[in-house]
Amino acid sequence: MAVAPGAAPSVEEASQSTRKVDNAYYEKELARLQVELVKQQEYIRARGLRVVVVFEGRDAAGKGGAIQRITETLNPRAARVVALAAPTEREQGQWYFQRYVAHLPARGEMVLFDRSWYNRAGVERVMGFCNDEEYEEFLRSCPEFERMLVRSGITVLKYWFSVSDTEQEKRFQARLKDPTRRWKLSPMDLEARNRWVDFSRAKDAMFAATDIPEAPWWVVDADVKKRARLNVITHLLGQIPYEDLTPEPPPLPPRPPIDDDYVRPPKDTQRLVPDVVP
Repeated sequence: MAVAPGAAPSVEEASQSTRKVDNAYYEKELARLQVELVKQQEYIRARGLRVVVVFEGRDAAGKGGAIQRITETLNPRAARVVALAAPTEREQGQWYFQRYVAHLPARGEMVLFDRSWYNRAGVERVMGFCNDEEYEEFLRSCPEFERMLVRSGITVLKYWFSVSDTEQEKRFQARLKDPTRRWKLSPMDLEARNRWVDFSRAKDAMFAATDIPEAPWWVVDADVKKRARLNVITHLLGQIPYEDLTPEPPPLPPRPPIDDDYVRPPKDTQRLVPDVVP
């Protein structure tokens, strides 16, 4: 049973959402779902659909990992990930939505926003990067902006990855210990860690203003990463009905014989990457 944003889950639901996922089941199910994602992408391409998927949530909520699992088997020419850096001085002088519009999908494309225009309702609001007037204008205009996208034929899906403060702290500590993931902890992330309640209030206000029928928010319980990934992929597949339009494999005739006159250059005339593997 779904839990309304802000409502406390039942004991049974909480137990289910925090239960670990068997690794063998996870790998098998992920492989199956990724095949379905390829089928869905081919349907989107063949039918000329345009799809926007927004991923939002707290730092370390698991958005990036979910996006990676969704896109790793897809054709990157038709499934793009957009993760914008801080706006430049010129972009700060634009209409707020302008730099996001430039990344919207053309026919046959899916665009996944790893954070999106909702920065204004979250980090910009909490960290004071926008003033009250800009914030209030965003809450008024964002629903109209998204309704405009939907009216133009774009499917807009919005996912909020919900993580507990205990689990977020655990992931922060893991990043500190792992030099390959330490770059994920920016000074902004550390400051946001100190403002948990402020971000909670900002999220609640954002949901109240922008959870519209045309583009509703879907909450992903993300305390268990593997569970969250399987759940969000399954849900995504269900939001865009598709048929299996996978093309038949083309005939592969025998390779023509190599011209006897061709002589391959000796390897010692080329710069080879050293083989360091024992």
